[in-house]
Amino acid sequence: MTGIFWWVIFPYITVTIMILGLLYRYAFRQLTWAAPSTEFLEKKWLRFGSPLFHWGIIFAFIGHVMGMVIPIEFYHALGISDHAYHFGAIYGGGLVGLMVVAGVVILLIRKITIDPVRIKATFSDFFAVLAVLFVAATGTYMTIIYNTTVVEYEYRLTIGPWFRSLFMFQPRYDLMENVPMIFKIHVIAAFALFASIPFTKLVHIFSIPIKYPTRPPQQYRSRSNYKRQGL
Repeated sequence: MTGIFWWVIFPYITVTIMILGLLYRYAFRQLTWAAPSTEFLEKKWLRFGSPLFHWGIIFAFIGHVMGMVIPIEFYHALGISDHAYHFGAIYGGGLVGLMVVAGVVILLIRKITIDPVRIKATFSDFFAVLAVLFVAATGTYMTIIYNTTVVEYEYRLTIGPWFRSLFMFQPRYDLMENVPMIFKIHVIAAFALFASIPFTKLVHIFSIPIKYPTRPPQQYRSRSNYKRQGL
């Protein structure tokens, strides 16, 4: 029953919460969908932390698609050996994981130490940063340390097929039975993070800025301009 809960019930509950929460927020609280920029409050830390985090997340997403969504048979058909795949996953995925962790740590330090940013931050902001940090840190540990010092775990034979079976509504929870504990913790934390997305600023990851390149430039006026105009 424990296996059924964590690898069948829990994933569907978290994804359902995420979907319903996104629909509700988009329908009734659309003005809170975007993540307001805090660049005016502090730029130095943001200049380093934000690119590391955002680019790292993008590459991490691509890496998870390659490992979880694409079956191992596809790589074999292309002539990519398991050793070659894991070599790229460890070094490429490890670098990406470090990017995300470094970016999140910088943003967390910024949020704690810079007074204007800290005052503006809410509980959900800190929760989101810490949750992402935990998921990224466990994933980086698995990639860099566990796979090189314990065993080069072939998650494409267990976690990958289990993950795909969820979308077929035929969850093969038995595949997760002998998965190393650190991998289980990472997966559970990731699904819990999904459920929290509608209630945090992480919701803006679903906003694809298609119109951004063609939108009119935003104009800002200094306080002195307003005073000269009597506003």
